[in-house]
Amino acid sequence: MVKDLFERIQNNKGPLGKWASQAEGYFVFPKLEGELGPRMQFGGKDILNWSLNDYLGLANHPEVRQADIDAATQFGAAYPMGARMMSGHTKYHEQLENELAEFVMKPAAYLLNFGYQGMVSIIDALVTKNDIIVYDVDSHACIIDGVRLHMGKRFTYKHNDLESMEKNLQRATKMAQETGGGILFITEGVFGMRGQQGKLKEIVALKQKYNFRLLVDDAHGFGTLGKTGAGAGEEQGVQDDIDVYFSTFAKSMANIGAFVAADQDVIDYLKYNLRSQMFAKALPMIQTIGSLKRLELLRNNPGLKDKLWENVNALQNGLRSRNFNIGDTNTCVTPVYLEGSVPEAMVMVNDLRENYGIFLSIVIYPVIPKGIILLRMIPTTSHTLADIDETLIAFEAIREKLENGTYKEIASRTKVDLDA
Repeated sequence: MVKDLFERIQNNKGPLGKWASQAEGYFVFPKLEGELGPRMQFGGKDILNWSLNDYLGLANHPEVRQADIDAATQFGAAYPMGARMMSGHTKYHEQLENELAEFVMKPAAYLLNFGYQGMVSIIDALVTKNDIIVYDVDSHACIIDGVRLHMGKRFTYKHNDLESMEKNLQRATKMAQETGGGILFITEGVFGMRGQQGKLKEIVALKQKYNFRLLVDDAHGFGTLGKTGAGAGEEQGVQDDIDVYFSTFAKSMANIGAFVAADQDVIDYLKYNLRSQMFAKALPMIQTIGSLKRLELLRNNPGLKDKLWENVNALQNGLRSRNFNIGDTNTCVTPVYLEGSVPEAMVMVNDLRENYGIFLSIVIYPVIPKGIILLRMIPTTSHTLADIDETLIAFEAIREKLENGTYKEIASRTKVDLDA
């Protein structure tokens, strides 16, 4: 008798899904209400929000809101209908591509509907079964899923570890010589969980020894790093040596969509081979025209990035001066590492939200090792120094409760099914 396909789903909800009955609606899938920004509502209460990726505060910028309204009034939400290759191509899509390419200092760019599916499809299009992929073990899920589609060999290297990179490049080189293929090296400009920049400068230097092409996912670097905001490559002085540059609009651009930039021949190839774009509806005009306005503001208002970094430095320096462990972040992403169990983490976050009015992202096992609690904050241009002071005071209070056993005692009286 054939096994019921759904039996596994019913018996094993997955490493995160097993928490659904205890966490959904509060710790996961929370409902934030009100205008996007540092001050929102959660569970009927006002909260200070550190969990948005709106780095430059463009989500509620009056010019951005007006551009979105004007585009919706002129075109509606459906225009253009159909995939770009068949019927969804417009001059506005081309204009945005040209301006993005110029901004990130690449010859050409191609607009994508979504960041996640875009990266998956880019990897799929760039390699054949004879090619070898080398990628960081801490890569974002979209990279991992793109690599999973690869029918050839792939090697992971230890996170940002140069020795491991070279070891795996040696393995990839030997394998590629046998298959007659090439090597695609993938990393991130900024690793969004811990906040470290990818070691782009050192990776580029390895090109002199190994023959590979470099793909960089710079979702968190675009708009936040570099003199002009062109990202981690500009920050490290190696933008010209990135062969394929990718970023999403979901962070600094406060929008939906993404783009890939490279030499013209690479972009021409991707336009005709990216399955996620060839067989999907074109990016709507609201997002396309809205992104033109966002890019204009990003280019012409360096003060947005300056204010962002004023807040980043105030928050991170404040945490360090109070002996909080924020790792080795060198970007806006601000992780705070504490020691504690999953039940303690749940009690602590509840305390932060209910008694201190602080909302942020919490990361626990299995995403990070057991016994570690990661509180992840995203400072934005819209935050104030008063917001930061309020948060630092709250953090000192919750750390004391964690260390003196208050949270452990409360957790012991609260049913938390670790084997759910």
